[in-house]
Amino acid sequence: MRHIARRGVVVCGVAGLLAPVTLALGAAPAQAASCTTRTGPYQKQVEKFLGRPVDGRQSAADCSAIRAFQSKHGITPTIGYAGPVTWGVMDLMNKQKAVGKKPNRSGKCPTNKGRIACVDLTLQLSWIQDGSRLVYGPVPVRTGRDGYETRTGLKKVYWRDLHHVSSLYNVPMPYSQFFDGGQAFHSVGLSMWNPPGSHGCVNMTTKDAKKYWSLLRKGDDVYVYGRKPGT
Repeated sequence: MRHIARRGVVVCGVAGLLAPVTLALGAAPAQAASCTTRTGPYQKQVEKFLGRPVDGRQSAADCSAIRAFQSKHGITPTIGYAGPVTWGVMDLMNKQKAVGKKPNRSGKCPTNKGRIACVDLTLQLSWIQDGSRLVYGPVPVRTGRDGYETRTGLKKVYWRDLHHVSSLYNVPMPYSQFFDGGQAFHSVGLSMWNPPGSHGCVNMTTKDAKKYWSLLRKGDDVYVYGRKPGT
């Protein structure tokens, strides 16, 4: 079983960390493309999110602002179009912000387990709580894409590896804490809003992965629930 689990770890690690390479290879054509003059279906919503004048008409300044947002979060093609993917990321950010410091308002993550790491796939948020007391978070995370969904249910941290590297692909997975087969919390050098997602792992920023490493221990509970948008 240990061999199988480690094989799963390798697959997850590659999925989360090869994405920047793919994006880098595809970035040049997207960046070289002309800034679109087309008005997108979510023009007003995107303008409002970016603090632009909300007139529902694409301008050169609108396109520049949208392209900067797309470039920052790995949304392609980077042409400044206010389409469903760009708005979907912004809408998720708005929903995450609205949660504030009450991520378990619905009570879906168990409060009778002591210290537990919660993962809300619907909002792409994670946090650590002890009973009903919030210990850390909520923080944005990047979970499994369509076909590689992060599995739901109650799990436990069963293996921790601070400097984990995939033995098959030689891909680093810093601060790995595995809780379900090859699925783990670990840091990646990507925006947490970079679509479409990981191959099952719960990606985090380095800052948050370090904090999770310091707060969780082998045997601690992890609860994953909800459904990631687009899966």
